[in-house]
Amino acid sequence: MILNCLLTGVGGQGTVLLSRLIGGAALERGLEVRGSETIGMAQRGGSVVSHIRMGRNIASPLIPPGKADVIIAFEVAEAVRVLPFLAPGGRMLALNRVLRQHPAAGLSGAGYDPRLMLDYLQEKVGGGLAVVDNQELAARCGSPRVINVALLGAALARGFFPFDAADAQKVLAERIPPAYRELNLRALEIGRDEGQRERERPGASLSNFV
Repeated sequence: MILNCLLTGVGGQGTVLLSRLIGGAALERGLEVRGSETIGMAQRGGSVVSHIRMGRNIASPLIPPGKADVIIAFEVAEAVRVLPFLAPGGRMLALNRVLRQHPAAGLSGAGYDPRLMLDYLQEKVGGGLAVVDNQELAARCGSPRVINVALLGAALARGFFPFDAADAQKVLAERIPPAYRELNLRALEIGRDEGQRERERPGASLSNFV
């Protein structure tokens, strides 16, 4: 059994760090982990995609199109862009963040409408789509810099991974510098709480874009 997880965002959002945390937590469970990043022009706000495969007898670090069991998207346009990777019946966790200067804006001379993109995701993913409110999550965490860790908590609340919060907490404690450790551990718990709340009120976060 192999679980394929794809993370997508743009430079500076913490995509690569989150991939390291997920991989580390899977290793804590004794799973084999393979991964790879496509970072392109990340330092200039370009797209970042991380492939993480966990399980047994993994031959390649790259997830083929149509084989991602889980996609976590830090931005709506990125979620749409990687949608072809999602497996039938796969699940997607998307932050309803919108970058005003996203690289996709203006393509084909039309710009892009985040609400239309979210409608498209709902149409294609259906009940497998969960949307987290960026503004509320950032406010609760106290810093936008730990939203990536909060998204891990939200994914754990939905049972996305073959490891639990204790595994994630152990990896955070080992890999995050002491000065930021408590902030990140708190963000993980806030994300778990937010994930549970969204499960109880699906669709509540679909109206606000930040």
